[in-house]
Amino acid sequence: MNWKAVHQSAIVVDTHADTPGRFVDENFDPSKDAGKGHWDLAKAKQGNLGVEFFSIWVDPGKFKGQYVQRAMKMIDSVYETVGKHSNEMVMAYSVKDIRTARTGPHKRIASLLGLEGGHVIEGDMALLRDFYRLGVRYMTLTWANSNEWAQSSGDYKKDENGKLIDPGLTEYGRKIVMEMNRIGMIVDISHVSDRSFYNALTASRAPVIASHSSARAITDVPRNMTDDMLVALSRNNGVAMVNFNCGFISDDYNRRSKQFAQDHPDAVKKMRDMEQQYKEGKLDENQLQMYQAELNAQVGRPPFSALIDHIDHMVKVAGADHVGIGSDFDGVNCLPEGIDSVADLPKITQALAERGYTEKQLNMILGENLLRVFADVEKTAKQIQSETNPDKRSEVPIPPAPKR
Repeated sequence: MNWKAVHQSAIVVDTHADTPGRFVDENFDPSKDAGKGHWDLAKAKQGNLGVEFFSIWVDPGKFKGQYVQRAMKMIDSVYETVGKHSNEMVMAYSVKDIRTARTGPHKRIASLLGLEGGHVIEGDMALLRDFYRLGVRYMTLTWANSNEWAQSSGDYKKDENGKLIDPGLTEYGRKIVMEMNRIGMIVDISHVSDRSFYNALTASRAPVIASHSSARAITDVPRNMTDDMLVALSRNNGVAMVNFNCGFISDDYNRRSKQFAQDHPDAVKKMRDMEQQYKEGKLDENQLQMYQAELNAQVGRPPFSALIDHIDHMVKVAGADHVGIGSDFDGVNCLPEGIDSVADLPKITQALAERGYTEKQLNMILGENLLRVFADVEKTAKQIQSETNPDKRSEVPIPPAPKR
């Protein structure tokens, strides 16, 4: 099998890149080199990236009281960027839009939006629908912070006996999942607590995704998915997208990071001070990430094989129909050796081919699994709308692509 030909002919989907933060805060133009960043147009073309879900992540501490305003700026930045580079990029809102963008001699990168963190809708269903109207096609129910209707894996509290308290989704949280089903927004369970995960699967009539989560059996962090969760996701016909973040793919890296912190308290203090300056708006995210990268260089990156091991394990547990790619590009400060940017995506295809993956399996993992789930979500929305609206008209129409 010619793995290069497979990669070049596939619709390669990445479900999570935090590049909008650079668009807004740094005025970053992706026609220029990304520098220490992970995503620019030349690198995306080199990696044959076909579809990018740009993450709309609002820091809950730094932008408290300004969640919607910050999200709107980030959404606007994606539209403006796509508009300036309409020969290379196009906004997409549906599976049909994606396939159209990747058809013909002049392929463009289908650009979609994912809302990372349910805190941004401020508990308001109307805002959820408004974000859909603006093009958001998935919402991560929580980020590292819990909100009033969903528990996160990032801020567990403990009871008097030291046991983790995990209330999962509230009844209102279940209703939010059901409304996402109705309007055609993909439910994303990355970052949520274990009980929130199972609650979401129970509440959802459509398949769900983990937009950027890896395997807890290999790297024991709460952000990753247990084998039982992967099996449950496969039975839901969903898909788990593997995260490239060093801390989510290597226990050894986490041990070395912990030891480095113990041996270098001054460096840790400087990092904490810089994080506080960032929250106060005195330091931009790029400066913070550059210092984090300096520290990571001293710790040492995990081997490339660690990332492939996660994909391999998740396929063995959930099946090749239920695994994909969710890089977390521009949202993390450490990637495994050999992965420096979106240009390196073909290396994943090569490594999987060398482990015996078939052409069909590679195409599914690279993008077709996500497209299947997206199509199922669209189908479920139409079904629900036909049940509640006899004339079968959608209450939340898909907006037309902007003309520029």
